[in-house]
Amino acid sequence: MNTPRTRFYRNKAEGKFWGVCSGIADYTGVDVVWVRVGFVVATLMLGWPFFAYLAIGMFAPAKPAALYSDKQEEKFWQGVRQSPARSAREVRSRFKDIDRRLARVEEHYVSENRALSQEIESLR
Repeated sequence: MNTPRTRFYRNKAEGKFWGVCSGIADYTGVDVVWVRVGFVVATLMLGWPFFAYLAIGMFAPAKPAALYSDKQEEKFWQGVRQSPARSAREVRSRFKDIDRRLARVEEHYVSENRALSQEIESLR
């Protein structure tokens, strides 16, 4: 899939008007209700957010239907957009954990099976 997952998309499927607030909620991971409340308050106080909403609604692309395979993948990409460095650390940590667990399994089987241990040593 060539669709960039770190790009902003309007979420028309869950949106009320053009899906801009819902898209912002998807992009940031904030609940859509808070984004809508913030938009209404900002529009009433400042006025210009309404025009920004219209511009974003006209120019931002709609969210592709199959952008994420499940909710876990969606949460992962929201985390990447919020903090790429933290996401990279988490992925590295997961790989280290998998490596440690695999080493323990390997150690268990090698220590219990002398023939396998000798065969592995002969390959080194």
